[in-house]
Amino acid sequence: MATGRPRQLHATAVYLEDHATEIPTEVYHKVADETMDKIFDNLEALVEGDENLDSEFSSGVLTLVTPGGTYVINKQPPNKQIWLSSPLSGPKRYDWVSEAREWVYSRDGSTLRGLLKEEVGLEYGDVGGERS
Repeated sequence: MATGRPRQLHATAVYLEDHATEIPTEVYHKVADETMDKIFDNLEALVEGDENLDSEFSSGVLTLVTPGGTYVINKQPPNKQIWLSSPLSGPKRYDWVSEAREWVYSRDGSTLRGLLKEEVGLEYGDVGGERS
């Protein structure tokens, strides 16, 4: 239903349906590995300050155990995605959107960074090279 007002979109809601297949495999691995490493490094700092948390990064699978349940994050190279399973919001599959320099969940435009900040209180730095 048209309201006559311009539609405003959040930057990460602009998602290219087949974007993940467009990025070269080596770029996917570089950005995904950098993301996983940054998440784990920041999780370790979070875990050190809270005896109710535990984390592990083994065989490419990152696990965070919280009192509310277990988060599992891993790369999915065939799909060029990062998958996250959350005890709060369920499973999500994130695609790299290079224009936004974010891992984006195509169904709702949310980001991996946003979910981790909201649900776990985790923040990690930029990935995918320098911002221009």
